[in-house]
Amino acid sequence: MEEKIQMTSEEFDRLKAELQERISRRPKIIEAIATARAHGDLSENAEYHAAREEQGQNEATIMTLEQQLEEAEIIEVVDDGIVAPGKLVTIRYEGDEPETFLLAQRAMKEAAEVEVLSPASPVGQALTGHTGGDTVVANINERDIKIEIVSVTTP
Repeated sequence: MEEKIQMTSEEFDRLKAELQERISRRPKIIEAIATARAHGDLSENAEYHAAREEQGQNEATIMTLEQQLEEAEIIEVVDDGIVAPGKLVTIRYEGDEPETFLLAQRAMKEAAEVEVLSPASPVGQALTGHTGGDTVVANINERDIKIEIVSVTTP
C-alpha cells in the first residue's frame, strides 16, 4: 500500500498547476532539441546537450509531480494547536532564536510568506502530532537535536 502524502487543497492545486505548466513546456523543449540537432555534430553541440538536459529535468519533475498527486490525501487544516501539514509552527532549536515554518509540500514555497518545512523531513516528522510547549528530538545528520515547539497556528 502506498503511503499517502497529506496536503491541503491549496497545495494540491499548486502541484496540479505546476504539472500542467511542465507538460506545456514539452513542445518548446522538443523544438529546441530539433533546432540544436540541425546545427550538426552533436558530440560538440553544447546547445543540444543543454536542451536534452532540460528535457530530462523537466520529465523527472513531471514524474515526481504525478506521483505526488496520485498519492495525495487532501486534508482540512483545523485550528487545534496540534502540529500537522498546513500549519504554521514556530520552533526554537537549542540556543537559537525562534523560527516560523509552514509545514507543507515544496509546492507551497512560492506562496508561503515563511520558509516551508516538509512533513516528510526529519524535523517535520518529529514535530507532527505535538503541541506548543512540547520539546521533541529530531535526528539530523545522525545527531539528535532538541527542538522546542513555541506555537502552532493556522495560516
